[in-house]
Amino acid sequence: MGSGALALILLLMSFIHAGLTQERPKAVLKVSPDERVFSGETVTLTCDIQGAGNLQWTYNWFKDGNTFYPTTTTAEISFRADYVYYSGQYSCRGDICYSQSSDISTAVTLTVSDLPRSTLTVTPDSPVFTGETVNLKCVIETYSYWGWRIDQIYDWRYEWYKGTYSCVMLQTSDRYTVNTDTLTIRGVITSDQDQYWCRGLIRSVSTPSSSAIYLSVKDSPRSTLTVTPDSPVFTGETVTLKCVIETHSNWRYEWSKDSVMLQTSDRYTVNRDTLTIRGVITSDQGQYWCRGQGDKRPNSSQSRSVSLSVKDSPRSSLTVTPDSPVFTGETVTLKCVIETHSDWRYKWYKGRYSIMLQSSDRYTENRDTLTIRGVITSDQGQYWCRGQGDKRPNSSQSRSVSLSVKDLPRSSLTVTPDSPVFTGETVTLKCVIETHSNWRYEWYKDSVMLQSSDRYTVNRDTLSIKALNESDQDQYWCRGQRDGRPNSSQDSDRIHLSVNVSHSGQISVSSILSFLLAACPYLLSTVVLLFKCYRARGNTSV
Repeated sequence: MGSGALALILLLMSFIHAGLTQERPKAVLKVSPDERVFSGETVTLTCDIQGAGNLQWTYNWFKDGNTFYPTTTTAEISFRADYVYYSGQYSCRGDICYSQSSDISTAVTLTVSDLPRSTLTVTPDSPVFTGETVNLKCVIETYSYWGWRIDQIYDWRYEWYKGTYSCVMLQTSDRYTVNTDTLTIRGVITSDQDQYWCRGLIRSVSTPSSSAIYLSVKDSPRSTLTVTPDSPVFTGETVTLKCVIETHSNWRYEWSKDSVMLQTSDRYTVNRDTLTIRGVITSDQGQYWCRGQGDKRPNSSQSRSVSLSVKDSPRSSLTVTPDSPVFTGETVTLKCVIETHSDWRYKWYKGRYSIMLQSSDRYTENRDTLTIRGVITSDQGQYWCRGQGDKRPNSSQSRSVSLSVKDLPRSSLTVTPDSPVFTGETVTLKCVIETHSNWRYEWYKDSVMLQSSDRYTVNRDTLSIKALNESDQDQYWCRGQRDGRPNSSQDSDRIHLSVNVSHSGQISVSSILSFLLAACPYLLSTVVLLFKCYRARGNTSV
């Protein structure tokens, strides 16, 4: 053998030795979508020959050490894991023209589980009542499989269905909200009554549908709100709202106005099913509704809202004639004027304790007018009036008016010269009134008003009596009159004028008679003595 042939043989042997001693490529098996799947899912196995370059490999697939799938020229196979039978240890190996092979990959455990059952629960128990909130919960069966729990490793999605014959998948809305495994129906209505069922979804498969549950919806007990008297109401009136619930008992009642729950107060009082509003004001106007709350289902019943309209009561005003202050002795007229409606009956009140006035000798009523005659100081005070009617509005109250009463100006009488006076003298009487002016003076002797004459002369506030005689002796007094208010003064105190006979005057007949009557006994005695003496002398001379 020549040297050239020997060299070629040595080269080939070196190549063979190098191939025999070279390390085999490493195969890695990957499983998708997961090493744990449910029956019916599609599983993809990928055999990755690491460090093999771009060589043309063929792939062998093994399950539990046995050939599982025919040899492929692609590094990926897919199959539908319809049964639990597909669970096992999976591995792969790559070959190149049967001359070189990779290592067999480390086995990967594929677990195939049956899909769990889903169960639908409803809270509260059916039947439910309109207005209630209902929760439907889709419960996925939990069990352990080779040490792992199904409910812990999967992120389930849920589908909700309603309907008996035509199933409709429910979508979220204002009333339908979903929180993972729970569907909440708020404000249940009668159209929500039907069959409901659910299922869970994971990747491309879903659980069997749950058994259908029939949701029965009944009307909540009806509550009716009544208002007395009928709206509109008038300020100052008392309004009663009554909440009538047709069925069940032991309700607790709640009252709301314009979505604000009412609390008891001085004006708002509650007696079980009745709310009373006293002294209605304009701010009480609004939408009212009531609700019954109970400890057992049905535990709520809400009425429809009722509109309460509040109008101002007819205005009444009190007028006083003449203007205050008034003076004792005057006549006062109070008039109650009500702006709308008619056929009012009028009531009159006085004082802080609202004493109702009754007709009397001094108090007379004529429909809308109260007359007080001969006012006295005790008539001073606050007055107000109210109209009462047979139809609503049946009341109207005025604001109070203050009546101030003052005494008439005092008058005093003076006499010059001081009493007693004497016949023939001139006497001056002066009437002094303490306030106001432009008085006209009246003069009285006893109860007779004096008139000017030859002996009686008047100069404004002064009366002069000339040439007094005994007939001028009497009681004298004065008072003032004027055109404005006050138009009269008080009567002055009475002064007694005493008149004595003057000594420098002529002897009056009465004086003579008085003298004669006093002297007669003495004269008669003298005549009798003279007569006796005369007879005695006659007897002696004989």
